[in-house]
Order: sequence, then C-alpha cells, then structure tokens
Amino acid sequence: MHHSFHPLYVDFCTYFNGNQDYFECHERLEEYWKEVAPGEKLHPLVGLIQLATGLYHWRRENFTGAARSLEKSLRNFHSNAESSFLAPFRIENLIHHIEDALINIKNERAFQSFDLPIEHKELQQLVQHQIAELPHESPQFLLHKHKLRDRSDVLEARAKKLEEKSKGSRPS
Repeated sequence: MHHSFHPLYVDFCTYFNGNQDYFECHERLEEYWKEVAPGEKLHPLVGLIQLATGLYHWRRENFTGAARSLEKSLRNFHSNAESSFLAPFRIENLIHHIEDALINIKNERAFQSFDLPIEHKELQQLVQHQIAELPHESPQFLLHKHKLRDRSDVLEARAKKLEEKSKGSRPS
C-alpha cells in the first residue's frame, strides 16, 4: 500500500479539507509519523503536522505560534518537495497558500482556511467519501479542542517519569 493511502494519512486529508479540524489532523498524522519515521524532525510528515498546528494557532489568534509553525512547515516543504509523502499534492500551490497565510498572520488578519491541493485522483475520491461522513463540529469546539481532550494518560506518564527521575537522583 502506498503511504498516501494509509488510513491515518487519508484521515489527515479528510479533517483538513472537511471540517478543518486541525487538532485532529495533528493527532492523526503524528501517530502515522511515529510509525514510519519516529524522531525524524525533518520528515515531510512533520511539515504537514506543522501546517495543521499553524492553522490551529491562527484560528485561535495565536499569531506568533501560527507564524512559527507555518514558517517551519514552509522550510520543510521546500526541502522535501520531491518526497513521495508530498506527491499527492500540488506542492507549489500548497506553498503559495502557506505564503499567503503568513502574510495574513503577520498583519494579524482573521483566520482563513484553505484546502490541501490534492491532485491524486484516488486519494481525492477517498477523502471526499470520508468528508461526507464527518460529524459536524461547532466552531467553538474546534477552537478549543485542545482544552477539551482527556489528557489523563499523558499526565500520568509525566508523573511516573518525574517519580522515576527523583528516585534515581536520591542519594543511597
């Protein structure tokens, strides 16, 4: 299976072009990135994650965070323009969208979404099919989604790590 047909990759495209749930885009693609290239910070999937993160920040009027994330994404796409992970997109169009977004962000203009320019017909069909099945999310929910998630597992893991660290640093 080509990696652009991996369910998590398709989900990323679906949430991006469907209901613009950039938080969910980030979550899905981060999971996929951890499967195929964990720790590779310059991998093209990281550029897509940074793109979703930048748009999430922009929607929340975090202009500094949005610009920082989108600038990283832009550098990644320039470096990885020939990657098969970006091949389903018209990369020059995607780069143009990001450059326009950065101008708007630097001028602190209101958030404007854009679609991923998918040129791969089969991927486009899969995404369109899944978009039709997406639940409708309110703008307020999408705006504050990071605050609404259950993070108990993350907090528990963090507490466990701190406990282990403090046990390791105690004198015997």
